[in-house]
Formats: sequence, C-alpha cells, structure tokens
Amino acid sequence: MLENKLGILNSADLAREEERISKKKAIELFESGMLNNLDAGKFSSLQAIHKYLFEDIYDFAGEIRTVNISKGNFRFAPVMYLEAALGNIDKMPQSTFDEIVEKYVEMNIAHPFREGNGRSTRIWLDLIFKKELRKVVDWSKVDKEDYLLAMERSPIRDTEIKHIIKKALTEDINSREVYMKGIDHSYYYEGYTTFKAEDL
Repeated sequence: MLENKLGILNSADLAREEERISKKKAIELFESGMLNNLDAGKFSSLQAIHKYLFEDIYDFAGEIRTVNISKGNFRFAPVMYLEAALGNIDKMPQSTFDEIVEKYVEMNIAHPFREGNGRSTRIWLDLIFKKELRKVVDWSKVDKEDYLLAMERSPIRDTEIKHIIKKALTEDINSREVYMKGIDHSYYYEGYTTFKAEDL
C-alpha cells in the first residue's frame, strides 16, 4: 500500500483512482501536444511523462526511486546503480527498430520509479518510434501473456519482444484512438482495467 495524496488506505480503491486519474492525465498529454515537445529517448522526457500522469496521486511522481523493487522473481536495477544505468540508457543509439527496442528493454530493467513504470515507459517508447521510424505501437495487437513472458526474458534474449512489437507497429502515428488503446492496455497488462479511456 503506497502513501498517496488522496488519503486512500485501501489498495483496491487506490488502484481504481490511480487508473482513473492517470488515464485522464494521459489523454490531456496527448491532446495538449506536450508530448511533441519532449526529447524522444531521454530519461528527462520519461520523468516529465511520469510526473504529469501521477503528480495528483503520489509525491514521488517523476522522481527516481530510492528503494529496491522486484516483480515476481525479477529484481530491477539496484538503487545504488540506478542513476549510472539511466545515464547509460540516455546514450544508447535509437536510429533503428532493434536499437529502440533494446533501449526500451534497458529502461524496463532500470524501472526508475516506485510505481507506474510500465504506463510511462510505453508512452516514452512510442515517442521514440514516432520520431525515428514514423510508427507507433498498436498495443491492442499485443497479447498480454506473450508480452509479459517476452519482457521477463528480454534481459537475456530480446528476440521475442522484438518480434511481438514489430508485428504491432502501425503508421497511424497521430491517431487518438491508437494512443488511447495503449492507455487502456497498460492497465490490462497490469491485471486491472475499470475505465475505458474514451469514456473519461
């Protein structure tokens, strides 16, 4: 149970409110054009996205985590190496499809925030694809189980996640509908979705 600005003490209630608020904020990000002003592929841009999505919910929005975290059997980058890892990710090339996905995999391993990494990083990934390849991911074409298993294995072997993402690329880069599918699927991947983005 994370401390939050909403004063919510029940984890299920917090999950629902977090989803509702951050989805509304994600829609605002798209409609305001703010995303177009961010430096694609830089950690500072991921920080800006995370802060915008979660600043009404958590004090740590946009701030690098200060605790070690894990998911299942996977431990994300230790705090003591996190800033160095993020500096190295900033320097990674991103001009080809393979380079972009490799950068995404490294950012997932870093998992720089206490909560909300997946949602923020998918938006960040699409910014890179949009700038470099004039494509984005249609997340509705990505199977949840295949994606989660591929991401779990990606630090050792990234072939699967590259295959999954490549099949889901679309040239419909300015589509509000495609973007909102990504918002809804971010919550679907994490095991809950209550609010459809288009209904907010």
